[in-house]
Amino acid sequence: MTTRVLLVDDQALLRLGFRMVLETQPDLEVVGEAGDGTQAVAMTRALAPDVVLMDVRMPVTDGIEATRRIVESGSAARVLVLTTFNLDEYVYAALRAGASGFLLKDVPPADLISGIRAVAAGDAVVAPSVTRRLIDAFAPHLPDPASGRSPTDARLDQLTEREREVLVEVARGGSNGEIARALTVSEATVKTHVGRILTKLALRDRVQVVVFAYEAGIVRPGTE
Repeated sequence: MTTRVLLVDDQALLRLGFRMVLETQPDLEVVGEAGDGTQAVAMTRALAPDVVLMDVRMPVTDGIEATRRIVESGSAARVLVLTTFNLDEYVYAALRAGASGFLLKDVPPADLISGIRAVAAGDAVVAPSVTRRLIDAFAPHLPDPASGRSPTDARLDQLTEREREVLVEVARGGSNGEIARALTVSEATVKTHVGRILTKLALRDRVQVVVFAYEAGIVRPGTE
């Protein structure tokens, strides 16, 4: 099965570089290029890509707003955000807007390819530990649990005790294998629990689980 990719970046040379990398793969097809967020939204609607490789900082409409519009439109396309990490203070907002993950702009070609494939398959695209570092960096944006129950807390009532345990382990950066060892269950069982958590909380993927857990105050930045 071929994964259709839309490239979104205001720098034509970067788009060309990404295209050259992706077109070496028989299972990846670049279906279009957009130079800003407004074009990205329109082309996502017209071309129905599986994955949108989305830059954050762009003229006209930035990657955050474009991501939000794509997700809210009900598109099946999954958004993979490109960031310089240390400079983009917008990545947390992009995840909240519905992005499925993020990659560094200087990502090695092999990691770019595997990341796109992972997103297309519905998996996380970055190591959970990197996701945790990202959340730690944006701790000031997170609500203080002492201020009262978060609006998202009510959804936690839908989870079983075991699902809550898995949720915490995912938010702390555990892979399925690590969680299985920590809870003394099989990886298949962990995968089933993660799937149920996503369904019950109406989340798109593991990255969104991490964001939810931090926003709800279940796990705080810097905690293990």
